[in-house]
Order: sequence, then structure tokens, then C-alpha cells
Amino acid sequence: MRIAVLSGKGGTGKTTLVATFAHLADRVVAVECDVDAANLALVLPGEDGPAQPFLSGRKAVVDEAVCAGCGSCAEVCRFDALQPTPHGAFRVVVPACEGCGACAFVCPMGAISYADNLAGTWRIRRIARGWLVHASLGVAQDNSGKLVAHVREQARQLAEAHGVDLVLADGPPGMGCPVLATVGHQDRVLAVTEPTASGARDLNRLLDLGHHFRIPVDVVVNKWDLSPAGTNTIEEACAERRVPVIGRIPFDPAVPRMLARGEVPLGPPAHFATRAALRAVWARVSRQVTLATAVG
Repeated sequence: MRIAVLSGKGGTGKTTLVATFAHLADRVVAVECDVDAANLALVLPGEDGPAQPFLSGRKAVVDEAVCAGCGSCAEVCRFDALQPTPHGAFRVVVPACEGCGACAFVCPMGAISYADNLAGTWRIRRIARGWLVHASLGVAQDNSGKLVAHVREQARQLAEAHGVDLVLADGPPGMGCPVLATVGHQDRVLAVTEPTASGARDLNRLLDLGHHFRIPVDVVVNKWDLSPAGTNTIEEACAERRVPVIGRIPFDPAVPRMLARGEVPLGPPAHFATRAALRAVWARVSRQVTLATAVG
């Protein structure tokens, strides 16, 4: 069973839930889909395998020994990716290059070629109860949706190879391309929200997304006790849409301090109510996994 944990913004508790579930599960493959700002690996310690390259797109390469310095390439480049050098040739400003091919087309000397672009790296980590597939997008690189789809597929293959029933995806914030790449081929979405006006709006967009892709969505309200009225409003809205709210997690100042030390809040100094709420949410999720496995 593949479950994506999502929210409309950062800081709502997605990574905390995924890391907690990964510690409670019998066997799991966790996958970090927030490749632009990955942090799941900070709370799931283990031994990493070798870094694997992720190639996406292409970048222009100028052979300065052949370049005549005519500037034809710079004239047609709409991204200002070609700049003159002190030696009279031109060079490529790699982050600005879009790989469109116009410069190579007009170069009279044939001095420009293209190479595969190293957009990032990904790794497989052996953790206590399974595996973590995580990645990091390179500086000034795009195509994060493609890298998300790649690590998600690697996690699926890893789970199949080792007979693991649960794949947990720690999703990126927002509603952009990386989120759509995360949602692909998921069996369920666990939406984490907060009892605020922005949290309610973000949740509503996630519910629309799940409805569009026909993926069941469950909801967890984090820090619910900071606004009981806001929590009630969210739960009433979910009830109208027939979306189950499977847990309320209280605000606990100890949680961020524990996470900063690389600890999950399953023991002290996290408050007992926090630990109980997290375990209760996991109990609901694990029952879904058990039922799905039995049906499958």
C-alpha cells in the first residue's frame, strides 16, 4: 500500500508523521518526495548506499578552442546564458541555460555541443525497520517533479523486491508539480492540516486534488488545541465531504526540540497526550494497510 502524506505548506507535521510511522511499522519503505528541501533523512538514521546521479535535461557546452567569438550564439539566446570570456571566446552560464539548442544551430564553427545535465543525486538508506529512498536536487536546478517521480518509482521497486507492504511518501508542500508527481500511483493520501484559515484553505485544495485523481484522503489535524473552534470547523467541512478525520494531535513545544536532535516524539520529553495521539493515528493507518494487504 502506497500512502502519501501531504499538506498545503511546510511545517504542518508531514515529516514528523512519516518518521513516526517508519519507527512504528514492522517493515516500511519511506521515500522523501520533498527533494527541494529534504529533511526526512535527519530523523531516520541509517547507512546510505552510494549516491546515484539523476540526469535531466541538457546543457550547452562551448569548445573555447574552436569558438571564433562571433557572438552569434549570444544573439539568439533568450536566457542570457552565453557570455564572452577575457580570451575572446564565449562560455555557458550553466544555471541559465535551458538546453533549447538555438546556439548550436546558429554557431558557424560548430563549437557548441550538448551534454546530459546532472540535476541531482539520490540514495537508498538502510534504516531500522526498512529502507529510505531520498534525494537532493542540485543548486539552481528545476525538474524536481521528475526527480520525485524517480525516487517514488525506486521506492516501489524496492518494496516489491523485498516484499514490503507499506510505502510511505513524505510529500512536498504546496500544490505544484512535485506534489502531482508524489500523488501519482498512490493508494491513499493522508492530509495534515492545522486549525487556521490558511490550513483550512490548503486542506480544501488537497481534498479537491484527491477527488480529481480518485484517491481516498484521510485527514489529521495537528496542533488542534491551539484553536478548538478552528478544528471543529475543519472537521465539519470534512464531514460534509465525507472525508474521515482520523486523528487530532495536540501542540507540544517538546516536538520541535526533539526533531532538532534527530529524535521522533514517541518518548519523553514529548507529552503523553502527543505520543498517544501519534500512536492512535498510526493504528488507524496500519489497519488500512492490513485490510488492503488482505484484499490484495
